[in-house]
Amino acid sequence: MKVKDITERIEKIVPLELAQDWDNVGLLIGDPQKNVKNILLTIDVTGDVAAEAKRLKTDLIVSYHPVIWDSLKKITAEGQSSVVYKLIRRGLAVFSIHTALDSATGGVNDGLAEIIGIVDGKPIGDYVNGPATDNYKLVVFVPAESAAEVSNAVFAAGAGAIGNYSHCGFGAEGTGTFLPLKDARPAIGKKGKLEKVPEIRFETIVPAEKLDEVIAAMKKAHPYETPAFDIIKLYDSPAKFGLGRIGKLAQPLRIAQIIKKIKKHTGAQAVGLIGNEKRLVKTAAVCAGSCGKIINLVIAAKADLYLTGELKHHQALAAQEAGLTCICLSHTVSERFILKKFAKQLQKQLNSVTIRVSKKDADPFNWKNI
Repeated sequence: MKVKDITERIEKIVPLELAQDWDNVGLLIGDPQKNVKNILLTIDVTGDVAAEAKRLKTDLIVSYHPVIWDSLKKITAEGQSSVVYKLIRRGLAVFSIHTALDSATGGVNDGLAEIIGIVDGKPIGDYVNGPATDNYKLVVFVPAESAAEVSNAVFAAGAGAIGNYSHCGFGAEGTGTFLPLKDARPAIGKKGKLEKVPEIRFETIVPAEKLDEVIAAMKKAHPYETPAFDIIKLYDSPAKFGLGRIGKLAQPLRIAQIIKKIKKHTGAQAVGLIGNEKRLVKTAAVCAGSCGKIINLVIAAKADLYLTGELKHHQALAAQEAGLTCICLSHTVSERFILKKFAKQLQKQLNSVTIRVSKKDADPFNWKNI
């Protein structure tokens, strides 16, 4: 597969429209036409990661943080641009996803929310417009004994996806009537005789780009010579995407219990704590990395807990004064856990490509007791 084909698959999981306007995402280094056999996933593209990529014969690095943050006036073998220089010389492509993965459904912030038990978490702020897509409702009338075959066919063709759920549909029983004319070839009944057949009115949702495939699959699986079906365009209010997540916990937990869950799923060896360490948490917020002024929205929402990567001094003081308990994991520790999950998602899209998670990518801080 070529780089451009793989990046298209990545963008189905992580639409780049979800990135913040200050961010730098997408293909930052490399040739879109380059063939790819090996992909390396990492949070940061460091010299050690670049060397690891060379050793593993990597063709494409997919990084969370952009390898190029600011405009580069020169690219040389030494200095700030040395990693970029090495990647270009070796013909390595780099695709970065950063805040697009923060905002995406199932991304970093959804992952943090899931770890601590937030149910139906909502974005906190820094909202962005989601990728525009038209959806249609397919309504088809099927003999009861063929309903499962037809529904399975349309699901396999791409229908029935709603959020984090697949195979979404509805069926209602009824009676279908038809009279086969002289040129008909009825699957059920005889020419010239009015038929009454127990049928299922089956409904499901279909994205615009899958509509033709789904209709073709439905017709192929349907036993009738001329299936009766309707296609209805749906109104869909724009989905709300943004940074962070906030919501109620599935069950209230003590801070110590939450820290135990965090350590298990992120591998965090140390945390920074602000505020009451023994409180019972009912409502919590999360935001991976460094989330700036979002903490003000968390304080205003009167959450019990805020889990993040890092806070500035004045933000920590504001949380303390507001009675908000905060847990800081270190910037990249709050993000790195998502790479294994993302690797599995991507592997389902790319069966012919080897995908690895970097072993050289690490938190730059080495936490020690002194």
